[in-house]
Amino acid sequence: MRLTHKVAVITGGADGIGKATALKFVEEGASVVIADVKEEAGQELAQSISDTNGNAVFKRTDVTAYEEVEDLVQFAIDTYGTIDVMFNNAGIGLNKPFLDHPVEDYHKVVDVNQHGVYYGMLAAAKKMKELGVKGAIINNASVFGFVGTLGVTGYQAAKGAVVMLTKHGALELAPHGIRVVGIGPGGVDTNIVQGYRDRGLLEYMERQQLRRKLIDPQEIANVVAFLASDEGNVVNGTVVMADDGLTAFKSDIRP
Repeated sequence: MRLTHKVAVITGGADGIGKATALKFVEEGASVVIADVKEEAGQELAQSISDTNGNAVFKRTDVTAYEEVEDLVQFAIDTYGTIDVMFNNAGIGLNKPFLDHPVEDYHKVVDVNQHGVYYGMLAAAKKMKELGVKGAIINNASVFGFVGTLGVTGYQAAKGAVVMLTKHGALELAPHGIRVVGIGPGGVDTNIVQGYRDRGLLEYMERQQLRRKLIDPQEIANVVAFLASDEGNVVNGTVVMADDGLTAFKSDIRP
């Protein structure tokens, strides 16, 4: 029970990595606020956790609106009394070749995957400082913040920014006892990754990982839980790769 008495907020918490992390956090003793634009799935997850005597609530949140993220953090405090962990996990992927990538799609992806992380960091850090909480902010970065691939222009730009936001946030917030760390998943079996199938990238990603298969979201949740716990206190200002070796070697980026 590494997260007993801790309060965690998880954006993009209704499915995929977010859902797996919510379940893992509750298993480890945390109270969880699930945030997502997918209201039905988010409500169902929170209810299922509550039905098994876990502590979880849902709040619909669009992470591209700073005011909504501020409200989310305040909701967590109003509900559970504090905020100890902020997992900025919400993300989308729109997969098209560079020359066919509409400008509006680029902005949409960056708004969610980059600006949403910044808003979560800022809103959580302000309240942690105000409450005197030595908390942990965890950002979902991705291997695509480090290596290039085809057809994910906005996604790569945003995830590269998340890597640097993580480093910068750790430097700025260390005086307040707040850690900022990132996690870099490889090919995880989520809706975003499944969206690569029509361009042949899914099979390519499976081949690039050392076990030759997609990662289960629960495996990523296990790492996030460690980073959120006091056992992970020495991990700060860096992105922990959880990619089954995808970034361990150089290879042709083309499928």
